[in-house]
Amino acid sequence: MGTWGTGPFDSDLAADFVDELEGLTHQQVIEVLGRAFQRVIDSGERVDGADGAEAVAAGALVASTLPDSPLVIDPDDGPREPLPELPAVLGASARLALNRVLHDGSAMATGWVDSADAGQWRQEVRQVLEALEAPTDQ
Repeated sequence: MGTWGTGPFDSDLAADFVDELEGLTHQQVIEVLGRAFQRVIDSGERVDGADGAEAVAAGALVASTLPDSPLVIDPDDGPREPLPELPAVLGASARLALNRVLHDGSAMATGWVDSADAGQWRQEVRQVLEALEAPTDQ
């Protein structure tokens, strides 16, 4: 597994997750995103790093689809096909999952060698959370 940065798509795990969305129906995309959040929400005390990476990528994808979202996905990082209109429940699930990923019991939160990278990663996840919060609470 490789990680080359602190962004939501800066790992092999996140890239593989996005690739998994290719060729799926809109309903299947919604289900895959929902399962990524649910695995983190349902995890025990410790959130697995792979599950966390997928939840962060999924959260960024969901946030990027919201009206007036400040979060823009680089075309090289996101799926080739536009995402379908997503149900609001995915935003709520994303917020729950990303808050768990930020917690100290998360392998992603504690797995950084460089504390500056850890801080930058936390900031990136918080930006996704902020993008998820405003529009979906209407």
